[in-house]
Amino acid sequence: MAPDRSRSTRSEFSTFYQVQTRWMDGDVYGHLNNTVHYSLFDTAVNGWLISKGLLEPHSSETYFLVAESGCRYHAEMHFPSLIEAGLRVANLGNSSIRWEIGLFVDGKSKAAADGFFIHVNVTRDNHRPCPIPVASRVALTGLMTPCPD
Repeated sequence: MAPDRSRSTRSEFSTFYQVQTRWMDGDVYGHLNNTVHYSLFDTAVNGWLISKGLLEPHSSETYFLVAESGCRYHAEMHFPSLIEAGLRVANLGNSSIRWEIGLFVDGKSKAAADGFFIHVNVTRDNHRPCPIPVASRVALTGLMTPCPD
């Protein structure tokens, strides 16, 4: 994410994946602990891949590993809340993807947090990078939306 960019808005995403916060997500300060944001990113991205038939966690010949991640926190999140994770692909390489994720709480129009993952596609047997399969590439291309300036 560009350091001078403001909070993302719903209109910047064409796809959303819903995740419910859990009782255990709260910390002693009364809001979701920062580690939960990363779990929500991971759940949304991998949940979307599974829902599209692009990942079977226990048997896919290849799968994605996180090589880098980051998060900017804009507003507190709490339990109970329904989180809608906006997903977009900012860059699609030969074996890597840069995901950008906005976490929207209870229907709000601005993200409570903006994050990114860089996923690298690897083989199950040796964890070495390999090209993203054609079916995955087609689906991921559909998530490539221009990022506003």
